[in-house]
Amino acid sequence: MPNEKTIEAFLAAYPPEVSDLALAARILLGEALPGASETLDESARIIGYSYGPGYKGLVCTLILSQTGVKLGIARGAELPDPRGVLGGSGKVHRHVLLRSTADLKRPGLKPLLKAALAAWQERHEING
Repeated sequence: MPNEKTIEAFLAAYPPEVSDLALAARILLGEALPGASETLDESARIIGYSYGPGYKGLVCTLILSQTGVKLGIARGAELPDPRGVLGGSGKVHRHVLLRSTADLKRPGLKPLLKAALAAWQERHEING
């Protein structure tokens, strides 16, 4: 798990609005995914949140760019999204585009994160 200084140094390479948004998203994910490991992949510009190693343990990611943050949902294409917050056309992975901290309060986002965690837990129980 990366320490705060490592994360802060990583985020310093981004514009302040992107860095602030990523920090706020980290807080939301910390609340929504209790006990999840946070992993920094600097070369991919991704912060991952998981309950085990590799893609099988992954629940979601923060994907950073110079212009914004995407909240990636592993296996998001399988989840219910009645509020239509998911974007992307991937067969497996989907994302929520975050433009500002107000997007973290969008109706449907917290239920989507709960569904992502529940789906991971269900897959983990089935696969042991």
